[in-house]
Amino acid sequence: MSADGTGPERGPEGNTAREWERGPYVESTIIMTTVRVVSPFILTLGLFVMFHGADSAGGGFQGGAIAATVLLMLAFAFGIEPVRDWIDPGTVLILMAAGVANFVLIGLGAIALGGEFLQYDVYPIYHGTKYSIELIELGIGAVVAGVITGLFFLIAGGFEAAEPIEDTVEDES
Repeated sequence: MSADGTGPERGPEGNTAREWERGPYVESTIIMTTVRVVSPFILTLGLFVMFHGADSAGGGFQGGAIAATVLLMLAFAFGIEPVRDWIDPGTVLILMAAGVANFVLIGLGAIALGGEFLQYDVYPIYHGTKYSIELIELGIGAVVAGVITGLFFLIAGGFEAAEPIEDTVEDES
């Protein structure tokens, strides 16, 4: 009860004391079970969209964004901190670096075979163009998924200012 006895005590932002103690994360069996069931299908859809960027609608950017939503769903269902502890930041960086390296190696491989950068038809394998484009799309998807995941966890962690922001414009009085 509040000090005047009229209702529940309210904390900052108008929340009741019970809501304030609970914090932003609340476990929900329905959400946790749904995420467990749906996550593999969404990851499969993301990979499907990545691999079909050469033949139909889709591509690395779209597929990477879909694949990254799996980690975001896990964070919303099970809590941001447990998922952040489970995902190593080094792994996310390696994922992004591997995507960039994949792109560069395929491009430089074409130059080494006497073609231009990313000229897929110089590769002497059956359907070399198709496989090269699919590898490029997979690399782009890895970069996009890594960036979205990294940005999400960076923003979810909040921002801490080391010192207060001050106006740099001085008064001329």
